[in-house]
Amino acid sequence: MTLDELATQLRAAYGDTLRAVVLYGSAVAGEHIAKQSDYNVLVVVDRVPLDRLRALASVTRAWRDAGNPPPMTFTTAEWHSSADVFPMEYADILERHRVLFGDDPFGGIKVDLRDLRLQLEHEALGVLLRLRQGVLLAGDDSAAQTKLMGGSVSSLMIVFRGLERLHGNPPPPNYADLARAVAERVGTSPEPFYDVISQVRGERPIQKERASAVLAAYLRAMEAVSAHIDALPTIENQGRNDD
Repeated sequence: MTLDELATQLRAAYGDTLRAVVLYGSAVAGEHIAKQSDYNVLVVVDRVPLDRLRALASVTRAWRDAGNPPPMTFTTAEWHSSADVFPMEYADILERHRVLFGDDPFGGIKVDLRDLRLQLEHEALGVLLRLRQGVLLAGDDSAAQTKLMGGSVSSLMIVFRGLERLHGNPPPPNYADLARAVAERVGTSPEPFYDVISQVRGERPIQKERASAVLAAYLRAMEAVSAHIDALPTIENQGRNDD
C-alpha cells in the first residue's frame, strides 16, 4: 500500500470529517532507510466513531503489513490541546512533516520548553532502562545484541533532537551529525552511536565479535546522555502557549 492509496482510503472512510493527513518523521527528513524505516502518518478528524475505525481495519492491516505503524489519529480538539502532553513528538512533527491531504493543522501550535524538559528526562531514562532490559534478554547472543541496538535508534534520535531543541539549537537532520552534536554536549564519545547508525543504514555491519564491546560503549554513552538531562535546571520562565 502506498501513501496515496492510504490517503484515498482515509478520505473514503472519514468523508467530510477528515481534516488532514500528514506524513512526518524520517521519510520527510531524508533519513528514511528502504526496507527498514517506516512511514509515520498523522490523521486529524472532527470525530472518531468506532464504526469508522472498524471500517479501516483491513486498510490498516495492509499498511502494517507493508512495515508501517497504524496512523496516529487525533480529533481536531485533541490535536490542538495535546502539545503539553507530547512535546517531543509535537516538536518533531512540527519540524518534519508534509501535508498529504487537507489543511495544514499546525497553525497556533507551539511546544513549551518546560513541557519538553520534563518529557525529555522521562524518555531518555526510558530508553536507557529498555536497553538494560534488552541486555538481560540478549545475554551473549551477538545477533540479539545488534538487533537491540538497532531497534533503539529511532527512539534515541527523538531524544537527541529534543535535547538540541532544549538547548536552543535546531537539530541536524542527519543522524550521525546529530549524534556527534549530542555526544560533544554531554561529554561522551560518539563512536558507539556511529557504529549503530551505520549498522541500521546497512553501511558497515557490526561484526559479531565486536557486538558486546559496542553495546557496552553504547550503554555508557546513553547513561551520559540521561545523566546530562537529569542535571539540567528546571525551566521556570518560558512562557506557555496561552501566556
